[in-house]
Amino acid sequence: MVKDLYREVILQHYQEPRNRRMLDHPDLEGSAQNPLCGDEITVFASVADDHIADAAFQARGCSISQASADMMADAIRGKSLDETLADIGRFTRMMETDESVGPDLGDLEALASVKRFPIRVKCAVMPWVTLGEAISRYRAGA
Repeated sequence: MVKDLYREVILQHYQEPRNRRMLDHPDLEGSAQNPLCGDEITVFASVADDHIADAAFQARGCSISQASADMMADAIRGKSLDETLADIGRFTRMMETDESVGPDLGDLEALASVKRFPIRVKCAVMPWVTLGEAISRYRAGA
């Protein structure tokens, strides 16, 4: 069943994250917390030639926010900052609307199942919004 597959993908990224770590000297960093459920997240990225060379996160909180952050790091690695911002927009639209988001989002589509629990959507979107804000600060030279 598709629902079970999606649940398995989310649990795998939560229980065995590949990207939960610090980055030495990240070029961009952002932190956020969700006071409603206690999630806390910090995202890190190294940038080279306007592309995400590496991405990682540190987090405390629910499985949804941590799985989303782990999948996000995999999805953005190697992409330009503009492509990353476009992916942030697509992912956020997928989570907050029923409109089509264009090309296949791969494993990230598993998180669409979270929409059945509207209060948890913020958990899934939080790492992405945090990354977008960090990119904006990076580009502004802050």
